[in-house]
Amino acid sequence: MSDKTESNKKAPMTDEERLALCQKLDEELDDFINSLEKKRYTDGWPEDRWEEEMDKHPFFMKSVPSDGELSPLAEGLAKLKYDPEENTPLELANSYKEDGNFNFKHKNYRLALLGYTEGIKVRCDDADVNASLYNNRAAAHWYLKNYRSALFDSEKALTFDPNHNKARLRAAKSAFEAKKYDTCIAHCNKLLEKRSNEEVIELLNKAKKCKLVQERDERKKIRSDTKKNEDKDELIKSIIQRGIRISKCDDADDIDLSKLEPTLPGAHDAIVHLENGVLIWPILLLYPEHQMTDFIKGCSENVPLMKQLEQVFPAPWDRDNKYKCESVNVYYEGYDKMPHIIDPMKTLGEILVSKYFELKGGTAAFFILPRGSVIERNYIECHL
Repeated sequence: MSDKTESNKKAPMTDEERLALCQKLDEELDDFINSLEKKRYTDGWPEDRWEEEMDKHPFFMKSVPSDGELSPLAEGLAKLKYDPEENTPLELANSYKEDGNFNFKHKNYRLALLGYTEGIKVRCDDADVNASLYNNRAAAHWYLKNYRSALFDSEKALTFDPNHNKARLRAAKSAFEAKKYDTCIAHCNKLLEKRSNEEVIELLNKAKKCKLVQERDERKKIRSDTKKNEDKDELIKSIIQRGIRISKCDDADDIDLSKLEPTLPGAHDAIVHLENGVLIWPILLLYPEHQMTDFIKGCSENVPLMKQLEQVFPAPWDRDNKYKCESVNVYYEGYDKMPHIIDPMKTLGEILVSKYFELKGGTAAFFILPRGSVIERNYIECHL
């Protein structure tokens, strides 16, 4: 090596020199930072709203924005997650299940139903996932009090996993609420075959008691329906035997209770009935002059019509005192479309079998007019 080369080679830096250089560089960096304009960083998330801002990011979003619009990135992520071309049926089913679980935890049970339903529609081949989807949907139905649907989904879950105890317990509870006590008892017994459980035993005992009450009520209903049918047959038989003409009935075989029900509002409970073999009819008294009516719910066929008039006269609206039992005429309009005067001293039963009388709407209707008045004359002339 030449002398020139050796003279150009620098001597190594000592520790003191290296320390001095580092201090100088630090001082220069501090001077540079201190020379910068001091201002607050404003592009980040505010400390008091960082969770709100985080929820707006597609990766951390928990719900759809209030305006219903998603950013292109969020739409892309959703498509990536739910696109059948990008996911297997099992992956899709799990994604929809996760979506349903999220809404279920936040008590959005109707949205949870939608998530689980979409997962079920995928029809993946995994029995455990299908059992979970149906069981979870049953839980959502349960909280919405859709007990029949909860029962259906719980039993569907059991077809995929017969040992799914949660699904079977929910099936038992749903069956109880839906008053399907035999089904409830069957599911309870299945659960108790595996292990004793106080909740299941209590539910089983309640179902057995309710079943007994239900069976008793059903027997009472059968007896009641049988009695009603017998009474109905006896009622129609009595009407036919008396020869009473019923509107819109071509013959005796055409008579039924639907054609005997009063058509007046609020009068449905006044239908003709039998009391000790006597027909009790609703009747309608009409006063054309004042456009007023009196409805009498129960008038015995054995009582003269005059007795009914005595109950309504004097009328509070009759300021001129024209409507009195001895000063009015009573008419009915027959099936010949003509007015027919009647003797109010006759019984209702006798009037109902008059030659032209026809019972309409299950109610005997009579027109009450002051005898010899202009309104009576006009009433008669308008039918001529």
